[in-house]
Amino acid sequence: MPLRLPPLSPLRFFEAAGRHRSFKLAAAELNVTPSAVSHGIVGLEQALGVELFIREPRRLSLTPEGADYLPYVSEALSLIAMGTQRLPNHRANRTIAVSCAPTLASRWLLPRLHGFSKRWPNVSVSVDTSRGQVGFPVDGFDFALRMSRAPVAGAAWTRLFGERLVPVCSPAYRDTLVDEAGAIDLRRATLIHVTPASEDWQAWLDGSGIAGVESAGGLRFDTIQLAFEAAIEGLGVALGRRPLVDRDLAAGTLVALSPEERIAQTAYWLVSSDGADHRPDLLGFKQWLLREAEAFEGCREP
Repeated sequence: MPLRLPPLSPLRFFEAAGRHRSFKLAAAELNVTPSAVSHGIVGLEQALGVELFIREPRRLSLTPEGADYLPYVSEALSLIAMGTQRLPNHRANRTIAVSCAPTLASRWLLPRLHGFSKRWPNVSVSVDTSRGQVGFPVDGFDFALRMSRAPVAGAAWTRLFGERLVPVCSPAYRDTLVDEAGAIDLRRATLIHVTPASEDWQAWLDGSGIAGVESAGGLRFDTIQLAFEAAIEGLGVALGRRPLVDRDLAAGTLVALSPEERIAQTAYWLVSSDGADHRPDLLGFKQWLLREAEAFEGCREP
């Protein structure tokens, strides 16, 4: 007797909404309207005869039945995606999809992509800088570049390189921080914070042993890029993150305020989908990126 399965589209709606705990975020991921996601899940609930979500005015959560059903649906969709990718000649010219934080993408990855294009001229690369957790392979990504203190279970993680922290500002702003003895006085500075960063000003101050600097105030931005731009405009002192700040230091638009560089506990990692080592183009991209990271680490200042 053939298995009776729910239609695929509502299952995709349910999986995405269950993962994000949001119809709106699921709709954005699947490129449909939130209304389509909501109606699709209502139809799925009617077909299954159970409620999958608890819908509250500002909160969406899974029912016990939904929480129990979600991992089965996620695994099933992942298996379908993985099996499809392993088919011979399946979308042989498919674009390699990479998820990467915007500042790392613009300041480290993009300037190097021409090297990959020379090696693989018939392979395209798509870089997505939107935030959010990536689910392999349901989300359609082949790789993700992430910052983390350690690998996370559930995917293949390979360390790329670490990060060093140093205060930076514009040359003109530096002049305003010089005290009568000719030393830099950070107590005079407006500190520029990056709100999502796990290691920010307090971590650098603690590691450097500098006392008397108020780290709670200042300006706050949600991206490293904006923090650097604010520092370039003379709005304060940002915590430079090398290698991301290296091009500004080389150009002189930003200057380091201290020789003291703190090695961050976090590092950049390449996260690979399960099938990355079975397709020549994906394996080629992975090997190329690891060589670029190794060469970059080798030429950095000690």
